[in-house]
Amino acid sequence: MAERTNPSAPPRLVAHGGNLHEAARRYGIAWETWIDLSTGINPHGYPVPPVPAAAWRRLPEDGDGFAARAARYYGAPDAAHVLPVAGSQAAIRALPALLPRARVALAPLTYGEYAPAFARAGHAIVTLDVTGETLPDDATHAVLVNPNNPTATHLDARTLLRWHAQLAARGGTLIVDEAFADAFAPAHSASLAREVAREGLVVLRSPGKFFGLAGARCGFALAQPALLDALRAALGAWTVSGPARHAVSHAFDDTAWQSAMRTQLAHESARLDALLREHGFAPHTTPLFAWIVDTRAPALQDALAQRAVWTRRFDAPASLRFGLPATQAEWQRFEIALADAVRAIGPAAAHAS
Repeated sequence: MAERTNPSAPPRLVAHGGNLHEAARRYGIAWETWIDLSTGINPHGYPVPPVPAAAWRRLPEDGDGFAARAARYYGAPDAAHVLPVAGSQAAIRALPALLPRARVALAPLTYGEYAPAFARAGHAIVTLDVTGETLPDDATHAVLVNPNNPTATHLDARTLLRWHAQLAARGGTLIVDEAFADAFAPAHSASLAREVAREGLVVLRSPGKFFGLAGARCGFALAQPALLDALRAALGAWTVSGPARHAVSHAFDDTAWQSAMRTQLAHESARLDALLREHGFAPHTTPLFAWIVDTRAPALQDALAQRAVWTRRFDAPASLRFGLPATQAEWQRFEIALADAVRAIGPAAAHAS
């Protein structure tokens, strides 16, 4: 299996969505006039109650029941198997150094922070064939974003547990990033949160996506207590602020909002899917974003940007990811902008699905 990453290569910045100020400068369009579809974050953020003064004044305390609340929400065995972190990004950067150096299987197109994080820690990256649902024979560890960002590939729990068993027999670890899983109805979830008592299994969760609380910088690592102790030591104290704990705790407890929001997102993602199909695309869709593969992706991103609509572009393959508009007015503007942009770039020689 060919290795794709050189651990000695210089560090590079990973491109992300949400870089709207950069787009505004590049195109000379005022920041406040843009429709930002470049992330997969719920545009209908959870309505956080007022933050108590004590949350600003006092240092966060582990004894506040925050980990236990997260364990109940995610279905983890107990609080000992949950570690709050400053966004799952903090765990992504720290975990590779805690695992034995080996070959790590990663999908060719997935969340871009994993490959450089493992490379910095001295691991080698090999290709993970997600569509074939097979692990490479020479991989000791594997990382799967489920559903995948941006391709929307979604594997079932049975497949993931089979992968975990194969890796565990090699002394390895399976990391499953479930950042976008909350938006799915429970019946369609492939979450492994309840399985994290198994050795060699790590699940990462991120309330920022579904609850629209990305600015809180709060996430959770779910795993065996021994690994979480090592991760806690690597990250240090007070990784999640008091105001963030307040916001996420209320969001976890508000089951009525969660149910209503999943229904709303299902309707809106279906609307986005239908709109893209209307213009000849074949989208891969989750409740929070849709992804299209098309040779015209660079031109389409540019044409939309000229109309103050920002999307996330990928180059291998040429593709675009679309988040959800926030309001009915944004939907109407996006529909007009997309129609105009598609006309401006002209037909494709062939579409890829």
